[in-house]
Amino acid sequence: MFSKIGNLIFEHEAVARNSDFKMGLEIEMDRAYENGHLSMEPYPDTIGDAHSNPWITEDFLITMSEVVTPPADSPLDAMRYLYRINNALRNALAPGEILWSLSMPPIMPKEKSNELLADSTQEKRDFLIKLVKLHKGMAKFLPCGAHINLSIHDHIIKLIHSEMGDQFQSEQAVKDYLYMRLGQGFVRYRWIITYLFGASPIAEDNYFDVDQGPDHPVRCLRQTTRYGYGAKFLVDYTSIDKYITSIQNAVKNKLLIRDSEGQGPIRFRGGKDLDDLRNTGIQYLELRMLDLDPTSEIGIKTNTIRFLRLMASYFIMNPPLRQSEVNEALNRANQLNDEVASEDPSQFNHQFQARAFLSRLRLFVDQIQAGPDFEEVIQEMEERVEHPELTPSAKLVKHIKNGSLVEYAVKKGIQYQKSALIALRPFDGFDTSKQPTSDELKEYLFRKSFKY
Repeated sequence: MFSKIGNLIFEHEAVARNSDFKMGLEIEMDRAYENGHLSMEPYPDTIGDAHSNPWITEDFLITMSEVVTPPADSPLDAMRYLYRINNALRNALAPGEILWSLSMPPIMPKEKSNELLADSTQEKRDFLIKLVKLHKGMAKFLPCGAHINLSIHDHIIKLIHSEMGDQFQSEQAVKDYLYMRLGQGFVRYRWIITYLFGASPIAEDNYFDVDQGPDHPVRCLRQTTRYGYGAKFLVDYTSIDKYITSIQNAVKNKLLIRDSEGQGPIRFRGGKDLDDLRNTGIQYLELRMLDLDPTSEIGIKTNTIRFLRLMASYFIMNPPLRQSEVNEALNRANQLNDEVASEDPSQFNHQFQARAFLSRLRLFVDQIQAGPDFEEVIQEMEERVEHPELTPSAKLVKHIKNGSLVEYAVKKGIQYQKSALIALRPFDGFDTSKQPTSDELKEYLFRKSFKY
């Protein structure tokens, strides 16, 4: 049964628009040597300055490159952006360098000095040094991942405001409500995303101190509370005001250095900081829980994005949690996510709940007649639920040799690097004093082949 908003979308034949999110992708990958060690090479000169290039930047480490796509009107366009910019980065690497295909970093130096930290600006470097000191080391911030930015189609916002003006006084009020529902939904079911896409079973040498890591492969080191991104506090997703207040209180209590650190698995974006977010409202949502997919040279696959789009559409059209139930439900969900992330990848103790959720999604696909692409995605995810050995982390475990995935990751990295180096038209437009705008980038990368 759809919610009131879901029925409105269905009756006004806006279901397709409800799945048609504007999308941006941010993919972090370490630069490494072909021997599996973290690269010591400087930021590639041919892709411009790390501070001025908005499309290829440094993240936590100098060697942690982040490819950022402009907002695209369709997921397919976003993937095409990502592929071409990723290709440009690979073509700029030094001889003997590769992009590391795993979320957990390559072999780190034994001594992790602050010289490893990104230095695009002095302000950023000072912040990172404080961050390392507060958290007693770098480990928490070393894993890479895939971030997905979703923006709800304007048609949906305008439709709900025009038909439910008594409930929503402005289009921005509609946005804030829908994005909060999406945030609650994704946090509530983050555990199934961790199960289906987790791909960080082990860490390489020098990541943990001696005897500090788990004694067996897990599903997703990056998402565990003990070893990964587990926060010292829980972000409040009840309302936009409580979301902002919970992060600001963490800063006041010195659990965080500044509010940009307290992002949680879902981040609401609007303006430069939380004060801007309070004034302007939520403009889009950022999903931050995905591991890199090592079987894709760009770190993510189309079916993964389809599944997340399907989840987002489902959360908008189906009844949300009651306001009084949100915190308790999301606290349970965080505990469940930690259990799933910490499991042996060959096991899954929550098949019943996963089957139930995927059954709901399959019913939703049938109700809205989403088409064969989404039917295919549901079938693939159902097979993963029934057969844990088909999940990414379980597949990676088979490639572990002597407690390491270096051989596998290097093989993948070299394979992807060779593919990029034979590209007929490698992009070299970043080697300028003025970096291209999104429109210029579109023209440079796709020329006449890109329809928009």
